[in-house]
Amino acid sequence: MRSPNFGPRRDGLKPELVVIHYTAMTSCEAAHERLCDASAEVSAHWLIGGDGGVFSLVDEAERAWHAGAGSWQGRCDVNSRSIGIELANRGNHPFAEPQIAALEDLLRGIMSRWAIAPEGIIGHSDMAPGRKIDPGPRFDWRRLARQGLSIWPDERAADIAPDPRVFMALAQSFGYPDAAFETVLAAFRLRFRPLATGELAAQDMAIIADLAARFGVDGDQWRAS
Repeated sequence: MRSPNFGPRRDGLKPELVVIHYTAMTSCEAAHERLCDASAEVSAHWLIGGDGGVFSLVDEAERAWHAGAGSWQGRCDVNSRSIGIELANRGNHPFAEPQIAALEDLLRGIMSRWAIAPEGIIGHSDMAPGRKIDPGPRFDWRRLARQGLSIWPDERAADIAPDPRVFMALAQSFGYPDAAFETVLAAFRLRFRPLATGELAAQDMAIIADLAARFGVDGDQWRAS
């Protein structure tokens, strides 16, 4: 069953991002039905079940309706710039091994077909902080990074004195949208420090500085500073 919820990519845009979601529904079957329901007006290019089953819902060349409002590295209309992958998961339990293995295989193909770099693999929570939290704290970003399917910070980076203004500048260079400091910090920690709590820490600063220097839109600035 394919989804009717798609349209042409706007302004000649092609996929340069992959946005990973979880369905937050009770079963893969229920998620599949909703993503293919015209009245729901939501979809994704791919859906992966807990058993590793992979369902193609929208052709990758088309604009699926999965990301909603948000941006990454200052670029809006993420739907026109991305491929959306939904993982069947309620959001409160671990991701199954067959599901993650299937995701890894799927990402390899997508990244090859569309020449998408590892830094272009993001979570829904990255481009829509405060509005979305998927794929959530249980998702293993480090595992993907070890295979070149995403990125992970250099854990040897030296700690930097906490400074919210500098953190925000670095976070926006890396890609996070303009939002309240607390919102961006929460989204950043959800992906890179899911067990962290409390005030901005030196380790937060070290991680975001490393990410901005290596992958940010103003990376040269942060490397020189």
